[in-house]
Amino acid sequence: MNKALLLPILLYICSCKQTKKETVTSSALSQAINIEYAQGFTVNRTSPDVTIIKVSSPWPESEDSFTYALVDKEKLSTITLNRDEYNAIIGVPVQKIVVTSTTHIPSLEALGETEKLIGFPDTEYVSSPKTRKRINEGLVQELGNNESLNSEMVIALNPEVVVGFSIDHQNKAYETIQRSNIPVVYNGDWTEESPLGKAEWIKFFAPFFQKEKEADSIFKSIKDNYNNAKALAKKANIRPSVLSGALYKDIWYLPGGKSWASKFIEDANAEYLWNDTASNGSLSLSLESVIERAHDADFWISPSQFGSFSELNKANRHYAQFSAFRNKKVYTYANSKGETGGLIYFEQAPNRPDLVLKDLIHIFHPELLPNYIPTFFKPLD
Repeated sequence: MNKALLLPILLYICSCKQTKKETVTSSALSQAINIEYAQGFTVNRTSPDVTIIKVSSPWPESEDSFTYALVDKEKLSTITLNRDEYNAIIGVPVQKIVVTSTTHIPSLEALGETEKLIGFPDTEYVSSPKTRKRINEGLVQELGNNESLNSEMVIALNPEVVVGFSIDHQNKAYETIQRSNIPVVYNGDWTEESPLGKAEWIKFFAPFFQKEKEADSIFKSIKDNYNNAKALAKKANIRPSVLSGALYKDIWYLPGGKSWASKFIEDANAEYLWNDTASNGSLSLSLESVIERAHDADFWISPSQFGSFSELNKANRHYAQFSAFRNKKVYTYANSKGETGGLIYFEQAPNRPDLVLKDLIHIFHPELLPNYIPTFFKPLD
């Protein structure tokens, strides 16, 4: 590969009129977009018409990073980039996009770009009424599932960009799509550990639609709401204890002490009983160890997929030993579903941490938000 070769971005030249070209390099003096909480990406504007997005955390513990150049379509014929410096060069604003996670959809909707979505895998999991309407009208094509994205259908749709996610560096479907000259960019919002860090990935989507100012305003509103709710929670005099998770094949899975879920409980001014553990993922414990520590926990949050006390009791009679079970203090997101059964929490919660936090404050400290209607968490039936 000739590293010194400068390739023009221009896809075709149809005019005989000569145009003066501007050469832009990644080392040019750039203006960084303010990213306050997210750790997995940066955005820099290297010229008025070129924005560079670098994704450093496409999947957990990744040693790879990806750099994308977004260029104003109207200036494509006048700007030259060193293609070898970028994993993809994309003309913006994008008019046709494919995304692959339900967590991507709220960002498109918040930016007012819902109609740009033309394809999605596993459309039955989409809960947003606005996007569901477009799916039902045949305006968003079903593309298989994330584990085996139908690359032929994606290529036939010919989107200007595919926003993907992956658990590692091996994804044959993405490789096939890229060989067809359709750019694939990695989104790593799910690798963020802080609630506001996940929500800030709206600033990753914004440059594809040239809506950076709108994204900054939207995120600022979410951040202010979150921090105001956190301050409100601190006014509570009692700090209840909290259990989470449930058994799956004799293993109790629950959030680690440094995880996203643990951070929510802490900010809601409650004591998560495993907040002393160092894991930012899930813990795998025995039933006995969970009973020993959480037998008298005041609340039980997110008991896996269970939506009722009868389901919980039927699954394992030992659940009834917990005080939270006997006192009907068990709350779940499993009872908040969209039209086709998708869990609203999985789609919207990463983008609206302020609403998740208010739900938990309402549960732990009802006197602070007495008239609040929860968005995600509801009592078990």
